[in-house]
Amino acid sequence: MKSLMEGNLEDCLLNKVDLRRQWISQTVEEVQKIVHHLTTEISYQDIRFQAVLYSDTYNENIKVLAPTQLLITVPMRGLAGYREARQQRWRYYTLQGARLPCPLRDPEGLQQWLEVEQFLKSLWQWHEADVNIDGDIVPAKVLQVFRKLVENAIETCHLSGKVSMLMDRPAVRVAVETSTGPVELDLTPSVEIPTAWSKKARWPSCLRRWPSAERVQCIKSFGFSLLACSNYHWQLSFLRAERVLLEQLDEDGGCRRKCLQAMRQMKEDVWCPGKRPVITSYHLQTVLFWTCEKYPHPKDWRVFSRAFLRLVRKLHKCVSQHFLKHYFVRKSNLLRYANSGELGALAQKLAFFLQNPQISLP
Repeated sequence: MKSLMEGNLEDCLLNKVDLRRQWISQTVEEVQKIVHHLTTEISYQDIRFQAVLYSDTYNENIKVLAPTQLLITVPMRGLAGYREARQQRWRYYTLQGARLPCPLRDPEGLQQWLEVEQFLKSLWQWHEADVNIDGDIVPAKVLQVFRKLVENAIETCHLSGKVSMLMDRPAVRVAVETSTGPVELDLTPSVEIPTAWSKKARWPSCLRRWPSAERVQCIKSFGFSLLACSNYHWQLSFLRAERVLLEQLDEDGGCRRKCLQAMRQMKEDVWCPGKRPVITSYHLQTVLFWTCEKYPHPKDWRVFSRAFLRLVRKLHKCVSQHFLKHYFVRKSNLLRYANSGELGALAQKLAFFLQNPQISLP
């Protein structure tokens, strides 16, 4: 058991971080070969889905949410020249296309409709009934087509011994056997929109001091994506913008990134271990962004132990209140649908740690 104030705490935690990085790198290396093989076959069968390219360095289509949980975004092609919808309209259809007497609910926070007419150029396949209802590209129908393609690709690529479908719906999830153990992949079709910034993302606020105005313009230039995760509504995603923000965190010599890595290590080993934790790396990253905005000065990030405890206090507050705003779309609560019991248990562990900051890693 090591006290947070001991001088070797940083070394202790970051040694574990290095071991984790090696383990994750091995997992990602194996996973991306399989994903590239599968998506190449899928792209051959359906031109609307693009192959996930193999990369010797960073692969922007793979996001590690937890050591055994990866998000794989599968780009879709044939939709170019995005523009925001010009007018609001009600939707009255079921997923089977039948007419409803009452309109469907409007999108919330991170969600939006997607009409094929929002694109200046579109392949004729996006107008087909297998993905389109009343001019809308419907994520549940896209996922239905995609699921069948994944099932067929597993057979065609002779990967049945390594890859198996999971029955979660509407999401498309697979389990993959790797040398480091089984890993679950969320395979998510993604519409890339690199030429615009979503109007729902009213960022930054006028009073913020971090990041700089120049950095803000750079981050916004990466655009956003729309992910097929649910039945009717597409989910906004800013993975590229967030990656750029992360990469440029410590140009002033601070310890922000080290604090994030250490908090992630404690979360995975002590506070919230398990296969599909209630809090992922994405939640921790969001906590860091909000804390950077509140504490914008380099002096706030010079002493590791103080900065680390500051992050843990912010995480405890968010978990206790079941409320964590998305960094770019601030009307969206990332913990809205999280399991209350699991959040409560995590809040207790964090409170205990803050009362007596001790490190005990397996």
